[in-house]
Amino acid sequence: MFRILRQYIYLAVWFIKARFFACKRPLQTVLFITDRCNLRCKHCSIYDIVGGHHRAFADIVADLQYSYNLGSRFLDIEGGEPTLWSEEGRNINDIIETAHQIGFFSVTITTNAQQDFSWVKMDSLWVSMDGIGAYHDAVRGEGTFARLEKNIKAFYDACPSGHRPSLTVNMVVNNLNKQGLSETMEYVRNSPYINQISINMHTPFPGTESLTLSDESRCQVLDLVLEFKRNGYPIMNSRSGLRKMYPEYIASHAVGELCWVTNFIYPNGERGLCVGIRPELLNGHVSYVPTDTCKHCGFCMSGEMASVFHFCPDTLLAGFRLRI
Repeated sequence: MFRILRQYIYLAVWFIKARFFACKRPLQTVLFITDRCNLRCKHCSIYDIVGGHHRAFADIVADLQYSYNLGSRFLDIEGGEPTLWSEEGRNINDIIETAHQIGFFSVTITTNAQQDFSWVKMDSLWVSMDGIGAYHDAVRGEGTFARLEKNIKAFYDACPSGHRPSLTVNMVVNNLNKQGLSETMEYVRNSPYINQISINMHTPFPGTESLTLSDESRCQVLDLVLEFKRNGYPIMNSRSGLRKMYPEYIASHAVGELCWVTNFIYPNGERGLCVGIRPELLNGHVSYVPTDTCKHCGFCMSGEMASVFHFCPDTLLAGFRLRI
């Protein structure tokens, strides 16, 4: 109980400083520990861009301490495929344990679920699922959805009842899978294993531009997601956050103005913000310069963070449910 209260107090103080005193200190860290992967997904922004990196444990520990000192209290571990990481008998559980020892409130793992991950001791789990059946396979390769289903079930069966981490599936909607959105929503609602789904739009990283939805298609997808949300489907995105993902909102507001909330550390050790933008910490403030890619951002957290700073109650509630 004291631990949860401490988290609420920290979040309240962080919000007041950020919202009213322009104190730009990150709240969460996305740590890429490797770019090694067992898939070659069509929309990937990591594979073949940074190339062949597998972080040393000592460097990871240094990055965790650096992130904590910046103010970050929530850790998301990603790859590549993060469950592939190992070093001299260590595995991802050693990173999770170290993060908790340093003081992070929670650790989330993002996996493609192509191998057994039931042994990983995360606080919450994100599984990359870009539709179901053929839609998922069109993005990630033949047979990937069947393996995903098998390993999610194995994870669920291995966790004691009452101690299962929350399982969120993360869908990136693009031109290959947009027609499968409704079917995916039904699948998630009826799944005994999945708690909720997060909806993102494809962000046009270099070499993946053809997957980007047109503004018209993006609006249609968001309209449909909001309809599902109103009908009680288990969608992680808040209504307020979804509304801030429409092209007209992005075009009329300062693009990326809140992206400093998340600190990124890439497989090659570079520290920065999304799309490789580096923050400069000076007297507790982080400078940020958006890029052209930001104008077509599809990450749902950009809309969610904008809603947090507008004190939208539904977004605040969604954030508490997700993180605490």
